[in-house]
Amino acid sequence: MTFDVEQLNLFLLEGAAVTLLAILAVRLSSRAGLPSLLVYLLIGVAIGEAGLGIQFEDADLAHALGFAALALILAEGGLTTKWSEVRPSIALGAALATVGIAVSVLVVAVAAHLLLGLPWQLAVLLGAATSATDAAAVFSVLRVVPLPRRLVGTLEAESGLNDAPTVVLVTLVASGAATEHGVLPMLGEIVFELAVGSLVGLAVGFGGAWAMRRAALPSSGLYPIAVLCLTLFGYGAAAGLHASGFAAVYLAALVLGNADLPHRTATRSFAEGVAWLAQIGLFVMLGLLLSPGRITLSTVLTAVVAGLVLTFVARPVSVAVSALVQPLPLRELAFLSWAGLRGAVPVVLMTIPLSQGVPGAEQLFDIVFVLVVVYTLLTGPTLPWVARRLGVAGSVARDLEVEAAPLDRMAADLLQLRVGDSSRLHGVEVRELRLPTGASISLVVRGEDILVPDGRTVLRHGDDLLVVVPRGRREATERRLRDISTGGRLARWLPEGQQDRPGATD
Repeated sequence: MTFDVEQLNLFLLEGAAVTLLAILAVRLSSRAGLPSLLVYLLIGVAIGEAGLGIQFEDADLAHALGFAALALILAEGGLTTKWSEVRPSIALGAALATVGIAVSVLVVAVAAHLLLGLPWQLAVLLGAATSATDAAAVFSVLRVVPLPRRLVGTLEAESGLNDAPTVVLVTLVASGAATEHGVLPMLGEIVFELAVGSLVGLAVGFGGAWAMRRAALPSSGLYPIAVLCLTLFGYGAAAGLHASGFAAVYLAALVLGNADLPHRTATRSFAEGVAWLAQIGLFVMLGLLLSPGRITLSTVLTAVVAGLVLTFVARPVSVAVSALVQPLPLRELAFLSWAGLRGAVPVVLMTIPLSQGVPGAEQLFDIVFVLVVVYTLLTGPTLPWVARRLGVAGSVARDLEVEAAPLDRMAADLLQLRVGDSSRLHGVEVRELRLPTGASISLVVRGEDILVPDGRTVLRHGDDLLVVVPRGRREATERRLRDISTGGRLARWLPEGQQDRPGATD
């Protein structure tokens, strides 16, 4: 098969049209509180064999492209995750991604075998594929559901870490390793792949951060590309050692995203754009892979029953067991149980048995596809309501976007930040910031006016600030500015619970 210029022209036309349609659909889905994956999946179905007639049945290609897209999505998740928010909840997040997955797989597999009559191999595949939460779905919903930091950190850590063990498990079960070699060797293989993949990811992350801090690249646009390539290098290096590439790419990205690197905001924005493109392509492709003619009433009923077990039995039990390592109030555990969003990951995982020709894989793919659609429609829009009913909803996050550029000859960094509409930096005088020694606000840009501030200059909403800070005090300066942005001028002088009170800074 050849690919000439005429085909390229048609591909660019159709691809650009579908991508633009998908981008416009993001606004519609976000208003409805839905993960955008549902819209993308439906676009894929609409242009597929039952709609516009585009044929796509290559499970091997879908498997490869799906893994590539997941690697990019996980890279973006790691780069945009703040370690300071995840660290207090990392124990619970890791438990959910390991012990919780094992419990959920066991519950769903037993129910699928006993209630639905699926063979053990298909039952375990169903449990393994559907037990992992989806990073893209979780991140998209968390952007519009204000939650306490420990819940956000737990959900982010879980969704970032649980892809690796489930991918390994599905691959081994689909290949028949459990029946050929036994369960214990399979568990040993899972532990090996996760451990080596994690070590590779950490090595690439810390090594890459060390190199990037010392590389003066000629263009700021090269930094985001270099960082993203480092995360993918971690994936490829781990996969080359027959270890978990997904563990490597996420941990490498987590380290790089929290390292003291130039142009961090630009890097995160670039990674977010690439991840959106990967999501669009992935979900549209999975929609194309579905054959609506195969969906029967039996398929829908099986998916509904499996989803009921997953949502109301397996997920709550796995959360309860995992919480033994880090107990939380019952209302927060209840929210974590409801917030186990599934997205593209279960459908992508089902391309593994499809590509390996496992008997019954097509039927299982259809079941998982229907399950994801039905229960995303159920849980996604109801998350804000559930958060309010359980009393875990917080105020809208008030953050400070900080961009940094290196001043190599001065051993300093230039920070650029904007005082957001809800930031409590508004009304604070420059002298009240009490920045670390050596750090100073050099310019305040207010609309078309450029001000050289003194100690009595009052900051306002919408101000752009340029802050020069010695490189060794950059982290402390950013932390101080963020504290005041969320807690007001008396931040770190009052208890945390009082900082958010309207009168705390008056």
